[in-house]
Amino acid sequence: MSDHTTLRDLFDRWERVWHEGALDLVNACIAPEYLRHDELGDRTVTPNAYAAELAALRQARPDVRILVYDHAFQGERAWFRFTMRWTDRDGGDVRTRAGLQSYRTEGGLLAETWVVLQPVGSAWTDPVAQATWTTPVPA
Repeated sequence: MSDHTTLRDLFDRWERVWHEGALDLVNACIAPEYLRHDELGDRTVTPNAYAAELAALRQARPDVRILVYDHAFQGERAWFRFTMRWTDRDGGDVRTRAGLQSYRTEGGLLAETWVVLQPVGSAWTDPVAQATWTTPVPA
């Protein structure tokens, strides 16, 4: 299986975790020690700890969607340009945050990530997002 196919399969599973709440797939997506560089700082999480974080996020934002506008796979690396969208539970307003995320994988699992998010209310101006995280970029 090519690196591209392996990464596509990985991110197809990872999209199911995020969009369907398929937390049973977390162990099939992330390495035993997943290094994260994000707003919480530099940290290492286990699959169980990260699944708990995702469950809490989905509790607070049950309709969260990650709209991907551009991505690339090369070797064991991937990056995505996306907008996170959800409905605020208190006021019912749609909220967004634009972001960029880069991943390093090992053995077909997410091993390390770097996430940069813009403030709440930011969004990319692309007219159409990709159908799924791994489909070709719309023309």
